[in-house]
Amino acid sequence: MTAPVVKCPTCHKKVVWNTDSPYRPFCSKRCKLIDLGEWAQEKYTVSSEDDPFSDLLNSK
Repeated sequence: MTAPVVKCPTCHKKVVWNTDSPYRPFCSKRCKLIDLGEWAQEKYTVSSEDDPFSDLLNSK
């Protein structure tokens, strides 16, 4: 069976999705670190319907 091919989320190069690709879904360590930096700078977020800490902030 042929391994699926996906696009690197950072540079969009084609990446074979198998154990020989240690940075999958990224094509390289560089692209993986770029993505990590984007998360660290809060350019990406995981949306939520409610703020789990809002009750702590609003209580007196």
